[in-house]
Amino acid sequence: MGQNSKLVADLPQTMRQEQAARAPGLRVIRSAGRRFAVLYALMFGVSSFLLAASLWYSTIGLVQHQVESAIHTDDQALVALAQPPAGSIALVAQAIATRLASPVDTGSIYLLVDPTGNRVAGNLDSWPEGLTQMDAWYQLPVSRAGSASVALLRAEALPGGARLLVGRDVLVRAQLWRVLRNGLIWTGFLMVALGLAGAVVIRSIFRRMVRDISITSRAIARGDLSRRLPVGVGEEFDELATIINDMLDRISRLMDGVRQVSNAIAHDLRTPVTRARARLEDAALHAETMEDMQAAVERAMLDLDGIVGVFEALLRIAEIEAGSRRAAFAPVDLTQTLWDMDELYRAVAEERGLHLHAIINAPLPILGDRELVQQAVANLLDNALKFSAPGTVIDLVARLEDKVVQIMVADRGPGIAAADRDRATERFFRAETARTTAGSGLGLALVSAVAQLHNGTLQLFDNHPGLRAVICLPAQG
Repeated sequence: MGQNSKLVADLPQTMRQEQAARAPGLRVIRSAGRRFAVLYALMFGVSSFLLAASLWYSTIGLVQHQVESAIHTDDQALVALAQPPAGSIALVAQAIATRLASPVDTGSIYLLVDPTGNRVAGNLDSWPEGLTQMDAWYQLPVSRAGSASVALLRAEALPGGARLLVGRDVLVRAQLWRVLRNGLIWTGFLMVALGLAGAVVIRSIFRRMVRDISITSRAIARGDLSRRLPVGVGEEFDELATIINDMLDRISRLMDGVRQVSNAIAHDLRTPVTRARARLEDAALHAETMEDMQAAVERAMLDLDGIVGVFEALLRIAEIEAGSRRAAFAPVDLTQTLWDMDELYRAVAEERGLHLHAIINAPLPILGDRELVQQAVANLLDNALKFSAPGTVIDLVARLEDKVVQIMVADRGPGIAAADRDRATERFFRAETARTTAGSGLGLALVSAVAQLHNGTLQLFDNHPGLRAVICLPAQG
């Protein structure tokens, strides 16, 4: 039992040792740089081998074809001289003698023998051993003028039983074959060396490119979001670096937004929470009747309701930006919805001494969420009512133009300065002109989120005076 327990205890250590023994091999296999290097070396080696093989067979094959063609042509010409009725063995012997006397081709081989095997003409000492078949190609060692050589031969049967042997000395071709073989062997060694050198260079280039990404990634993992990947190391890596840098820019902006939202929440909610606490504390210390206590509690509840409203708006914006409402999109015509909003807000505007002027051109088809668009337009109208002076006009214009549904709300209030318009859709951002007005700074942020959810935009312009807000949504169909 004790021995078995010891074996079980030693098992994890044994497994770790085996994994450690396999680790170098696994690292080699899993290394992308080594894989690229090996792939390059293999491709270089295969292409070099195919090139060498093509050179080999084209050179040797061309020489072989030329020799066989010359032998066959010469052979047929001599055979024709032996054909009856005008031909004879004597004419063949005379033609052989003429060819041998010519100094042009010293590699030609001829042998003419009679039916008994005696040599009639030619430059071979005897009929080569092993050459037994007619009309067939042979490469055999021969003895010519007392010198040993190698020849490519072809034998033909002549009328009357005589035999003709025609060939060419291929000793030079054999020497060429050896030269090519040796050259290709050395070339093979050179190609292997070049392939290995190229693989090392490829691996070093790949490692240098990846090293920049690794260094930047480690810095980002440690919290340094200011680091960016270098661009200019290669076309494919440039594209990857650009994408990653864009992603890092977006992450950096999101992180800045989170910090700003956190600071804004802490700043904007501190006042109502402090005010609610002060009222409750004051009521606890100085309230003399139940009515005083109830009034203090009600005022504190109003402050807390405002805080709850801020959080609900934040959750609403987060839900919209997450795209969870996109699943409920359906074809919608906003015409009647906007007329209903005009009827509702016209009464509110009249109570405040304002005039709401609406121009709504049908149809206004979109693919989206009717309630979200209605809430976005309501936020714009609420802002216009909040910041407009009595006696001024608020415009609500909706139209379809170039396959885009445009919804515009314009007021004659203080507007937003040009320097603040880019930040107006940030959460909790409030321009200087709105510091004294009640609000949380989330209205335009929600409108922008709704527009982006519908693949649209929110644009802010100077209305001279006032603000002109335009929601652009892609039209359906």
